[in-house]
Amino acid sequence: MECRKISLSSCTARLDLWPFETAPTGLRGADLSYKLRVMSTATLGALELVVLLAVARLEDEAYGLAIRRDLAARTGRDYSVGALYTTLQRLEDKGLLTSRHSEPLPVRGGRSRRHFTLTGAGARALREAERHAASIWAGIGKPLRPRLA
Repeated sequence: MECRKISLSSCTARLDLWPFETAPTGLRGADLSYKLRVMSTATLGALELVVLLAVARLEDEAYGLAIRRDLAARTGRDYSVGALYTTLQRLEDKGLLTSRHSEPLPVRGGRSRRHFTLTGAGARALREAERHAASIWAGIGKPLRPRLA
């Protein structure tokens, strides 16, 4: 059996068999169709979520150090520069953020800053994460109190 081509259309892949109408196993080419499921880019880890929220909150002032300070103030954790920039790059690769370099600061030896902006896909990912958290918390009408044993 030789596969001649794989055609993708509307998230369905079909193997076209050549020269057989049916495979040696007795399956027809139509039986060898399957749905492709692509993992959503909106699936976010905890650090990715808090970084996206910080960028959304800081708007035009969303650059590395400002994001790191915001995370430290809100989470009580001091994330390393490497962890932060790795996460920012991953979010940019997923299309949830864009970045641009600013003009160098007007002080002697001033460096440019890399500013981050939330994309439309990033805003959708945040809304989806909010809906997901709300559905998880649904049904918990009163504050949780531990039972004493």
